[in-house]
Amino acid sequence: MRGPTGDLVHRLAVARGDEPADVLLAGGRVLSVFTGELLDADVALAGEHVAGVGRYEGRRSVDASGLILLPGFVDGHMHIESTKLPPDEFARAALPWGTTTAVLDPHEIANVFGLEGVRALLEACRGIPLDFFVMVSSCVPASPFESSGAKVDAEDIARFLAEEPNALGLAEMMDFPAVVAGEEGTLAKIAAAGGRHIDGHAPGLSGPALNAYLSAGVRSDHECTTLEEALEKRRLGMTIMIREGSAARNLEALLPLVLEHGPANCLLCTDDREPDHLLEEGHINDVIRRAVALGCSPADAVTMGTLNAARYHRLYEHGAVAPGYVADVVAVEDLQRFRPVRVWKRGRLVAEEGKPLDVPRSPMPDWMRGSVRVPHLAAGSFRIEANGRVRVIGVEPGQIVTRSLVEDVSPVDGQAAADPARDLAKIAVVERHKGTGRIGLGFVRGFGLKRGALASTHAHDAHNVVVVGVDDGDMAVAVNRLAETGGGQVAVAGGAVLGEVPCPFGGLLSDRPAEEVAAAVHAMGKAAEELGVSLPSPFMAMSFLALSVVPELKLTDRGLVDVDRFELVPLEV
Repeated sequence: MRGPTGDLVHRLAVARGDEPADVLLAGGRVLSVFTGELLDADVALAGEHVAGVGRYEGRRSVDASGLILLPGFVDGHMHIESTKLPPDEFARAALPWGTTTAVLDPHEIANVFGLEGVRALLEACRGIPLDFFVMVSSCVPASPFESSGAKVDAEDIARFLAEEPNALGLAEMMDFPAVVAGEEGTLAKIAAAGGRHIDGHAPGLSGPALNAYLSAGVRSDHECTTLEEALEKRRLGMTIMIREGSAARNLEALLPLVLEHGPANCLLCTDDREPDHLLEEGHINDVIRRAVALGCSPADAVTMGTLNAARYHRLYEHGAVAPGYVADVVAVEDLQRFRPVRVWKRGRLVAEEGKPLDVPRSPMPDWMRGSVRVPHLAAGSFRIEANGRVRVIGVEPGQIVTRSLVEDVSPVDGQAAADPARDLAKIAVVERHKGTGRIGLGFVRGFGLKRGALASTHAHDAHNVVVVGVDDGDMAVAVNRLAETGGGQVAVAGGAVLGEVPCPFGGLLSDRPAEEVAAAVHAMGKAAEELGVSLPSPFMAMSFLALSVVPELKLTDRGLVDVDRFELVPLEV
């Protein structure tokens, strides 16, 4: 068995043509992400790396005739917890779509268990034929208005970056008001990054405040929703992460940034993607396909989903089929569908004809179970005493930004009730980490809910229980059911459970195979439709309603948050 030096000696010998390649991908065309050209060339693999692109001999030859060889796809920013899949099941789902590298922002697990949860997640990634990297959670909790299960300070960040080789930098700095204002604790976290790159999270930030944010060293943003916003940020040097997830879909709005100014400083990411969406439609390859369908050149789309993402994250051996790069190769038949025929990870075939090959099991630890601690609730727990004008969260399809609306409510039997005829539902966020029983109450518009309730422990970023309903009794049943299952998602009507997706690991990750989780999520969508829900991906949309750093109006267990003013506000106007 060769050591690192021996591997390099062998690789150079293969590159020179003195030794045959371990594996030769012969007869295909290679997309150069450096020039956009399609090259008629073989790809010589030596160990885990590409040794050469040209004409070579190999100990074992794979016929790539009629195929185009692309770099393995890189998701530049994603939350694995949103897929509800632990790393091994995620790999089984994503490798057949050509994803070979994922940069995780694991602040969901961090908000529940702290950085020990992130360490456990990384441990579960080891041995899986997909490269997982993490950005260290910067905002746990995301703001002073959220009640998380753990806290992460500057010392924790510095220690984690020093100890974990797969930790790359500081994850999305969501508390942008604290950055702009120069708040001491926040700046200490930036200093703790020690020169590593820092991801941003600053929806709508502009002008002098944006300049201050960038002056602190923040280098990217995945929250742009308009071309104007993205262009201002890119002009000032930000890398724009173009997001196309299950709920937040910004590709169509932002692609003109690439069509007019080229792909530099732009990369593709999924951020949050449901497991059924992942299994049925794809991952980064799906985003690339959609970009090409919207008019982007295939070479630019692939570059944003490979090389640009790798270079931003300083993964200099990733993102290209070229000498010295890791041998992550995706073979496709055309540059329209981007449907992989074969996928190699570090020189090893890991997926073929849509099926994963030999992904080992790597279970999450049992201590992550039992994290949903909620006192038994009754219908009266969701009683709202209000009369007249109240603030209402307005949900927009395909966006995580909400509107701050004002509506009139009239009390019924002494309490303000939901009004399905006006698409006015109740929303509650129940603290679930410490068992305090604290509940934030409000109203939401945009779901179309006619009866019953939907509840979830996927509630960015503190991941308390969020429940939307038009019947207080069903809201109570839904929350109590999540406490029984250890978290996940559930739909309830008439006091009965219509569908559920149990996620017992931290209330975020399932213990079932990807196909079963995807089927359960799909069934949950059908159950939501039966309740009258018209909003696409309603559970993904719900997961952002407690995120107190994204405008305009959000709800946490501590109450309504006016994000623009960055303060708690009363329900009644």
